[in-house]
This record gives sequence, C-alpha cells and structure tokens, in this order.
Amino acid sequence: MKVDLKKANLAKFLEFKTLYYDKIDFTTVESSWNLLSQKISLPFVIHIVGTNGKGSTGRFLSHYLNKSNYKVLHYSSPHIVKFNERIWINGQDISDEDLEHAHKFLQELYPLNLLEKLTYFEYTTLLSFYLGKDCDYLVLEAGLGGEFDATNVVKNNLSLITTIDLDHQNFLGNTVEEIAQTKMRSVDNKMIIGYQIHKSVYDTALKVKEQLLRERNTKITIKEVKDFNKYKLNKKFASYLKRNLHLVIACLEELKIDINLSLFDDVELFGRFQKITKNITIDVGHNPLAARVLKEEFANKKITLIYNSYKDKDYEEVLQILKPIINKIIIIDIDDKRMVLKNNLLKIIDKLNIMKENTIKINDNEEYLVFGSFLVVEKFLYLIGMNEK
Repeated sequence: MKVDLKKANLAKFLEFKTLYYDKIDFTTVESSWNLLSQKISLPFVIHIVGTNGKGSTGRFLSHYLNKSNYKVLHYSSPHIVKFNERIWINGQDISDEDLEHAHKFLQELYPLNLLEKLTYFEYTTLLSFYLGKDCDYLVLEAGLGGEFDATNVVKNNLSLITTIDLDHQNFLGNTVEEIAQTKMRSVDNKMIIGYQIHKSVYDTALKVKEQLLRERNTKITIKEVKDFNKYKLNKKFASYLKRNLHLVIACLEELKIDINLSLFDDVELFGRFQKITKNITIDVGHNPLAARVLKEEFANKKITLIYNSYKDKDYEEVLQILKPIINKIIIIDIDDKRMVLKNNLLKIIDKLNIMKENTIKINDNEEYLVFGSFLVVEKFLYLIGMNEK
C-alpha cells in the first residue's frame, strides 16, 4: 500500500522507514540537518558513545540536570514498550501531541526525496533535535556507532565514553581498538572516558586526539575517570550502574554543577537491571559485556534465565559466561527475522549442558533474569500483562 509520507501521521510514517542500515550513508541525514539548522538552534550537546551503559548514563545525567532545574532532553534508543520512551523531556516521556507537532514540522520542511531516504533512526534523531531546541541541554545517545551515527551530525560540546567492547563488528571494526576509534572520532571538543575493561581504549583515545588534530586542526581534551569508588552511592544500584554514575558525576563536575548524590536516588531506569517483582529482574543487555556484569550481580545465586538473542550476537559466549549462575533456561519465542534460529540456540544450550524448560511459569521460590535484548524484555512484559502491545 502506497503511503503519502507528506500526510501520514508519525506511527504510519515510521512503519515505512528502514529500521537498520545495510550500509551507512551519512549524506542523507547531513542534508536534512543542514535544512533544519536554518530553522532552529541547539543547546549544549552532550554526546554519549560506547558499547554498553549509554542508556543508563544518559538517564542518570538527564535526571540530575532536570532535578537541578535545567531544561533537558534525553534521546535514547530503542524503546521497550512505546516509541515515546526514546525522547524524554524534563522528567517524562514525550507526549503523543508533541511528537505529532514535531513530525508535522519536519514533514513540511523536507522535500519528499529526503522523507523517503531517511531511515527510522535518522528521522527520529531529527525529531529529537527539533524538540530539544528550547532546552538547556541535549543529551544524545549514539545508536549503532560514533563518527557516522545520525546523532553525530550535530557538533557536540562534550562526549562521554562508556565501556567499549566487541559488538556490531560488521559496522564498527573487528577489534576493540577499531571500534573505540570509530566511536571516539565522533568527539568534537572534549571526551570524558568512563569505566573500561580494555586498557587499549585509553591508548586509542590518544591516537584519535592526534588524528583529529592532523585532519581537522581540532584540539581534543581527554579526561579519564580513574576512581570508581570515590562516591558512596545508593546500595540499590547495581555495581555497573555505580560505575556509570561516576562518569555522570565527572560530567557534572566538568559542567561546574554542584553535586548532591541524593538527587540520583529516585531515578527510573526502565529495563536496566530492574526488579519488576521481588524475584524477577529485567535487563535489556544483549552481549558478552552485559553478561559479565550480570554474572557479577548474581554471584553466589542461581537463576532461571528467560532468554533469546539476535543472530549476530555471540550468544554462545553469553551463555558460557552466565552458565555458573544458571539453574535452567527458558527460550522466549520472538517472531523477528533478526533473532537466532531456535534450533541453533538449543544446540548451544545442549552443548553447554544447561537444563532447559519449555514454558514460562513463574514460581515465587525461584529467581528470574529476563535478558537478551529489548525485544526479549518487551515480549516478556507483554506475556505477563505489563505491556500494552
């Protein structure tokens, strides 16, 4: 069915957008931003890049800025239940009405050829730019990468580098160093480097600094967070979240904003090591790096793992990492072509000699971890009636 992209509402418009790149073409979003930049000005831009921890880092920071009476927009992706989660302004998800208003503005601004070419992520990034025009801070979470990510089409004032590890190798590079370089080349002024498991990330930062000086005559400042026990943070936060919080506090210090640790205590982190009942934890992580931190959180415990995986993830390594804490595993069925074939997953489970169960049945005396991707968490919440899907 042919849809008039100049007239369709946002939901219908996004149905006809490409979700993922086959190859990255930065020129479309660049042309689109050039048009939009003639109509709006952006506030102070904080760009968050890394493999894991971008969402929680961005939300901790945005929450604190909002509590400190600054106007702030936090742009993140993907969403779990509803699209509006991606654009959080001054303490709450964007309303349907405000989204439609921004969408209408872009529809009228852009010629049809741009509306057709823009991907789902590129278009929603542009929506966030428009909606953030009247804020004091715009906190942008990179999507897939760094240098050629849609969020990097605008100049950033400050870049936060979360933990970097192997992921999305087909787009970003085959080594941690290559991936770090791709992400860090998005820096325009200053980077603050958070918790890292690979020392080479710091070495790469120095190389990128030299590259950008040669290529763009741009002087980059590098700051590292070295002490991750400096602040006594709320015990309710998982260890990896406390490490992300130290990066956020370093950012606030850079912005010369007073630190009051109690302001973090009521932050809501949907899907980030979140206990939704006394014995069910949901986490949207999906790679070996996420598996390692979850193993750390459930040390000396046994859990029932409710799991599935994208086929391009190293699900064998994920399960190998988690095996010491797994009592049994339940594969949650998801109808999406990006997911691994169930038989392939079952072969790995059998190879690792992990006990499996066929149906999800929640027992009060068992501990559950729902993990593997945003889609896994979304489907589980739907199954237990906490998702309006």
